[in-house]
Amino acid sequence: MGKSRLTLYIFIALVLGILTGWFFPESGLKLHALADAFLRMVKMIIAPLLFSTLVVGIAGHGNIKQLGKIGVKTIIYFEIVTTIALFIGLFAGNYFKPGEGFTVDFASAESMKSLANMQHMHVSTSLTDTLVHMFPTSVIEAMAKGDILQVVVFSVFFAIAICAVGDRAKPVLNMLDSLSKIMFKFTEYVMLFAPIGVFGAMAYTISLNGLDILLVYAKLIVVLYGALILFLAIVLFAVCRICNIPILALIKAIQEPALIAFSTATSEAALPKAMEQMEKFGVPKNIVGFVMPTGYTFNLDGSTLYLSLAVLFSAQVVGLDLTLEQQVMMMLTLMLTSKGIAGVPRVSLVVLIAALSSFNIPVIGVAILLGIDQILDMGRTTVNLVGNCVATTVIAKWENMFDYEKMNEYIDSNKVEKKSFVKEIVHSEPSYSAGYADDNQENFESITK
Repeated sequence: MGKSRLTLYIFIALVLGILTGWFFPESGLKLHALADAFLRMVKMIIAPLLFSTLVVGIAGHGNIKQLGKIGVKTIIYFEIVTTIALFIGLFAGNYFKPGEGFTVDFASAESMKSLANMQHMHVSTSLTDTLVHMFPTSVIEAMAKGDILQVVVFSVFFAIAICAVGDRAKPVLNMLDSLSKIMFKFTEYVMLFAPIGVFGAMAYTISLNGLDILLVYAKLIVVLYGALILFLAIVLFAVCRICNIPILALIKAIQEPALIAFSTATSEAALPKAMEQMEKFGVPKNIVGFVMPTGYTFNLDGSTLYLSLAVLFSAQVVGLDLTLEQQVMMMLTLMLTSKGIAGVPRVSLVVLIAALSSFNIPVIGVAILLGIDQILDMGRTTVNLVGNCVATTVIAKWENMFDYEKMNEYIDSNKVEKKSFVKEIVHSEPSYSAGYADDNQENFESITK
């Protein structure tokens, strides 16, 4: 209920921001401070959140000896599908160019600072310079500057060292696990201010660009949802072909948790139902119990696709034309920074700001995206959930553990329930007169059919 109220408040703020920017444009231009303040709140989360979640994610699941074959296969599958998601996002961003058409006014100090640093962008350097820059001389300095790629590299090495030390490193791992939980809760608190940030961002954007900007917003929404649907179609088709599963049956199995994820824009609300459904569908409990939670560290397909598209959108907004080499480096960065995103609404903004800051791209694009992030979040969260449900069937098939008899029983039970439901409607006692029922015999026959 709390998440539903927050969603409602965000949509109300969205509408109020549009009306304010339309009817009071001079006042709306001054409200960019609200969006800037919210973005600064998000930026203060980035370093501790990503450091703790990456270390816990890798050290907690990265011991190959403990994970065995299932763990290795799971990680391989996750990397393949997230890479596909990144490429689809990049293709959609390059082909449709949703960021073109915005009028950007670098009035805020944050945007001016970023614009001044554009001539020193790391993405403009050679591949060798970029690789050297990945390794920090001081992780504290990297965190202070917001150079998240260096933080990621440090986190990976730190996690590997924890795995090598073993049991003696458990106190440190437990401490970081507690830190990650604290930062997730911290993130939830910060996101409570999202309606204020959305109001300021929309009022400022409409005041600056007019109502015509809504058409550009509509284009971005269509492009993202189209890319998400394309990704789902590719993954679902491939999985059903490989696993010999009826695609409609798989969609039927995951439709309820998917609707929960879409309506709440959070994977956490739908996770219990999703795990229950996949067990009923024929995936062993031990695989569901391992793959689904691990997927929320390594396999957030919708968020990964969105991030690649959003980075290109943010660059296009300020007139930057990223080369192929620059986009590849951005993709490699996102392959790391997108891991460990919590199942919390709008937390993708944290990673997006981190990626943009790491390459000194102005974050004004995030302020623009903030206005419709709720709508975008609903789509990417649903794909995250569906992607992890599908992953359980792939790993179960890969291990020759998928229960086809149980799947057939599940399909048959749904058919029986449907027939019983129709039969109950047809043969139930009507609350109206028998004569009225006789006069409407055709309606009953229609229901029966």
